[in-house]
Amino acid sequence: MSNTIAALPKAFSKFSLPKSYIGPILISLVVIAAHLSFGVLDGWNKFAAALGAAMLTELVLFKIVTGKWRDLSSAYISGNSAGILVRSPMVWPFALCAAISIASKYVFRFRGTHIWNPTNFGIVVMLIIASDSMAVLSIQWGSNMWAMLLIWIIGLIVISKVKLFHICAVYVVSFIAFAWVRSVYTGSLFIGEIAPLTGPMYQLFVLFMITDPKTTVSSKKGQMLVAFLIALAEMFFRLGEAVYAPFYALFVVGPIALIIDKLIQERKENKLREAASPRKLSE
Repeated sequence: MSNTIAALPKAFSKFSLPKSYIGPILISLVVIAAHLSFGVLDGWNKFAAALGAAMLTELVLFKIVTGKWRDLSSAYISGNSAGILVRSPMVWPFALCAAISIASKYVFRFRGTHIWNPTNFGIVVMLIIASDSMAVLSIQWGSNMWAMLLIWIIGLIVISKVKLFHICAVYVVSFIAFAWVRSVYTGSLFIGEIAPLTGPMYQLFVLFMITDPKTTVSSKKGQMLVAFLIALAEMFFRLGEAVYAPFYALFVVGPIALIIDKLIQERKENKLREAASPRKLSE
């Protein structure tokens, strides 16, 4: 028995969780903890509709475009996010939001990649075309800070393992700094300005949307700059009394930053090729 226990650390050290599983596991923990603590889901049938629509849309569109079957971890995350964030007395906004989110990856592309975070795109589009039929989750954790702290700790540990902690850190610090600016400018309480960080909506936004590997710029410094600019744009949206300021900020800043980054990378590659061409000719 003692030999078996002693062998456990070695066994676990050899176990490596695929990165594609990290996101689904983390968001599943967020869903379970948030719903058991505060009932954040609008109904399991609506949540299932969002999840099913996301995964089905991913399967069909990827098969049509590539002729292959796709890993559904990304669609699972998008479906979960839509299922948590959408609020409606009807089922169809959940399914439509999830389907739009996934479809955006195949429609709005630049240099071979999609330029909007899927769920963020779906949420903003639904707010534009169906604001009378849906809203977005905006409840806070209230006085129970332990559930919020637990999810933040687990989430940030996992994010640090995939080397994206700096994005979350810069955004949170920037948000707090700009919250102080807003409180000074508007005369509101500082604690009230930073309160949104305690809500599940912001946990999804910080841990999944702004850290989406497919829609973040290539360099670490660039990622930190974009996180800061998202918080800055959000401040102006909030001063304009936009209810869903973080989604609008990411919707505007994210694609612009990604396109600029792609063009810069393309320019660097062209210069390297041009520098290498004379050598090849001389040889």
